[in-house]
Amino acid sequence: MSRSYFLPHIDRMAGYVPGEQPRDGVYIKLNTNENPYPPSPRVAPALAGAIDDRLRLYPDPMGTAFREAAARKHGVDPGMILAGNGSDDILTIITRAFAGPGDLIAYPTPSYILYKTLAELQDARVVEVPFRDNWELSADDFAVPGAKLTFLANPNSPSGTSLSPAQVGELARKIDGPLVVDEAYADFAESDCVGLVAEHPNVIVTRSFSKGYSLAGMRLGYLIAQRPMVEGLAKVKDSYNCDKLSLAAGVAAIEDQEYLAETRAKILATRTRLTKAARDLGYHVPESQANFVWCTGGPPASEIYQALKERKILVRLMRYPGLPDGLRITVGTDSEIDKLLENLVPLVKG
Repeated sequence: MSRSYFLPHIDRMAGYVPGEQPRDGVYIKLNTNENPYPPSPRVAPALAGAIDDRLRLYPDPMGTAFREAAARKHGVDPGMILAGNGSDDILTIITRAFAGPGDLIAYPTPSYILYKTLAELQDARVVEVPFRDNWELSADDFAVPGAKLTFLANPNSPSGTSLSPAQVGELARKIDGPLVVDEAYADFAESDCVGLVAEHPNVIVTRSFSKGYSLAGMRLGYLIAQRPMVEGLAKVKDSYNCDKLSLAAGVAAIEDQEYLAETRAKILATRTRLTKAARDLGYHVPESQANFVWCTGGPPASEIYQALKERKILVRLMRYPGLPDGLRITVGTDSEIDKLLENLVPLVKG
């Protein structure tokens, strides 16, 4: 085009680039933190039951049955739940609600790179607060004066590390605006921050069905916050932002906590094994609370990434300004991790 029709701040954006999704199906995918195990066996019957002539009708705009199921899981009132088309939709709703052109949005770095994209979509300014060497955050540094919105991925990506609820509560007390605790990986962590919502009117906890519940293909997420916060955010969401099938799958999955516990235990055991193997190869690997591990300090990450890709194994090469490149490796099945290590060990040891 000889001229641009886009708003200037959209033209300036690079845009968010998701992890590779190959179409030929021959890769071992350890790059986008998908769950290696199938969804709860309750999901397929729930989907089958939802496929009927009522698909011609709009879904429940607030996802009432899902809100009730999620509320039972967390021990909160259904009015404290808001569903979205994946947790990224929830993060988008929140950003649109609180930040406009020129406003400040704060988040730690390195962390989920979508936060910057969401800020840029609103033509907002960003403040990136560096983690300390041990992946801790100073409450004084993180409480950015004038920030309209603050994001905290907890557990964090790419490190997999997590702040305790007490530490997050301290951050919430220091921050004037909303604090979004992005708990996409909380199903693999030792603790979560849902309990902080009752104590802090500015805390919003977000959750995903893409990781712990093996429903990345369905696109469903939700938030937990105090009622006035949820009521305000509901004004911003699309009219019917969750389809009938996703909501049915979500209810079935979240009500099968026994199955979640089974798959979680498998992933944690494999995570321990993968962490030890990577450390034995000389990588620096923080203690992960997620379903991936973060590897730095080995041979050039770009070379290892490319060599693994040539062997039909995908991991995530991640680059952050001022920091060494690293490899974020999803915890797959034991057989997938066996195959990874069979290829990784000779590549690293030469």
